[in-house]
Amino acid sequence: MGTTYRSGVFRKSNSDGARILITTIIGVIFGFFIGASIPSVSLTKINLPSSFISTLDVAITDTHRSTRSLESGESGNFTKIYVPTNPRGAESLPPGIIVPETDLYLRRLWGEPTEDLKKKPKYLVTFTVGLDQRNNIDAAVKKFSEDFMIMLFHYDGQTSEWDQFEWSKSAIHVSIRRQTKWWYAKRFLHPDVISAFEYIFIWDEDLGVQHFNGDNYIELVKKHGLEISQPGLEPNNGLTWEMTKRRGDREVHTVTDEKPGWCSDPHLPPCAAFVEIMAPVFSREAWRCVWHMIQNDLVHGWGLDFALRRCIEPAHKKIGVVDSQWIVHQVIPSLGSQGQSENGKAPREGVRARCRKEWAEFRSRLANAETTYLAQSKKE
Repeated sequence: MGTTYRSGVFRKSNSDGARILITTIIGVIFGFFIGASIPSVSLTKINLPSSFISTLDVAITDTHRSTRSLESGESGNFTKIYVPTNPRGAESLPPGIIVPETDLYLRRLWGEPTEDLKKKPKYLVTFTVGLDQRNNIDAAVKKFSEDFMIMLFHYDGQTSEWDQFEWSKSAIHVSIRRQTKWWYAKRFLHPDVISAFEYIFIWDEDLGVQHFNGDNYIELVKKHGLEISQPGLEPNNGLTWEMTKRRGDREVHTVTDEKPGWCSDPHLPPCAAFVEIMAPVFSREAWRCVWHMIQNDLVHGWGLDFALRRCIEPAHKKIGVVDSQWIVHQVIPSLGSQGQSENGKAPREGVRARCRKEWAEFRSRLANAETTYLAQSKKE
C-alpha cells in the first residue's frame, strides 16, 4: 500500500510539472509574437502608480539623450547651458536656480518651508564664551530683543550646559576648543553667510551691559550714520583709549584728543576712525571689507582696529563711539587661561606675548601689501 501510494504521487507530480513547462513555453512564444506585432505600448494606459511612471519616464528620457549624445559625439551636456556671469563653478546652471548667499535662520524638519520663519532677526550678535561667564552672557543677551539673533562661539567645548537658559535653545552654537573670536569670525561669518543681517556685533564675554539696550543702540547708529561703532566704555573701569571712553554730554562722538604725539593726523587712529576690537559693531557693507582683511593665522586681531578705517570713507565721520549706550569692560582674562604654560610661565603670559607678535606682524603685512601695490601702480 505504501509503495503504490508513493508511486502514484510521483507520477502525478511528474505529469503536473510537464504541463507547467509546456504552458510556460507556449506563453513565451505567444508573448513574443504579440510584442512583435505591436509597435509600442503607452504606459499611461496601464494602471500603474503615477510616481512609478514619472520615474520611468525620466529614466527613458535620459537613456535616449545619452544614446543621442554618444551617437553624435557630444560630451553629455544635455542642457547646453553656460552662463559666464554666474558665480564661479555654477556656469552650467540656469540663473534662476542659483542662490548665491546663505543664512543662519533655523529651519524645521517638517511643514511648509515658507512657514518656517515667524520672524527674521535683522541683526546678529556673537559672543565668544566659556561656561564660567554664562551668567554674564545671560545678562547681556537679555539686552537684545527678538530682532537680534544670538550666536555663541564656545572656546571650552561646553555647549549643552547652556540649555539652562531658554534663549540658548534657539541660539546658534559653534564649538571648537581654544580659539579666539577672530578665528571664529573668519571661518563662520563669511559676508555671504550673514548677508541677511544689517549689523553684526562681535563681542567679548566680559562686558557689563547694565546701561545698554540693543534696539536703542541700533537707532543711534542709524541716526548718526555709523558704519563701524562700539558702545562707550565706562572710563573708570579698565584701561581704555581716550577715543573709546564714554562722554556724558552727547549721544555719539567720532574724534578725540589723545596724548601728545600720538596722533600725527587728527583724522587718523587713535584720535579718529577708531574703535577697539573688544566690542565692535559692523554694518553689513563694512563687514564685507573687514572680513577680507582678517588674517587666517593672526587669530587675536591685534592691530585690526587701527586698520578698520580702510573699509569706510570718510572713516573719521562713519566710525564712532555711542556714548549714550555704554558698557563696562570687566577685564576678566578668561581666554588667557586657555593657553599653555611654557618655560615656567603662566598660560596667559604666552597668550599675551603672541598678541604682541601678531600686532607687529599685521602692521608689517599691511605696510608691505600697500608698498607693493603702489609700486605696481606706478609701473602701469
